[in-house]
Amino acid sequence: MPPLHMTRVAVGCADYPSLAARIAAYARDGEVRFTTRFRPKRADALVGGRLHFIVKHMLVGRVEILRFDDRDDGRIDIVCVANLERVHPMPKRAHQGWRYLAAADAPRAIDDKSGVADLPPELYRELAELSLI
Repeated sequence: MPPLHMTRVAVGCADYPSLAARIAAYARDGEVRFTTRFRPKRADALVGGRLHFIVKHMLVGRVEILRFDDRDDGRIDIVCVANLERVHPMPKRAHQGWRYLAAADAPRAIDDKSGVADLPPELYRELAELSLI
């Protein structure tokens, strides 16, 4: 069974580079933590999956989920690998908190060095709709 993923809005990030800078700034010992109020009911299925980030109504990057840690204040830390992976931008409406994302619905990683990943999201979307990328 493929791992389950989740989405989260990257509040305050204007683009992928600002998201990458934020994750790098908060990284400690190769891990980064994102706080949430409640433990997901399907937390076990999320371990090994990816946390996808929404920037300007587009999924743009993801990190691997390692575990969920309880905090002293009653909140939960989503502990992830501090290595942000760029994905093919995919439209996604903003929401509060996090949402589950099935593996079949998740965008694929951009693993080429063609520069396609550096296109503005609007231009990328138009080229993808025309089947040019």
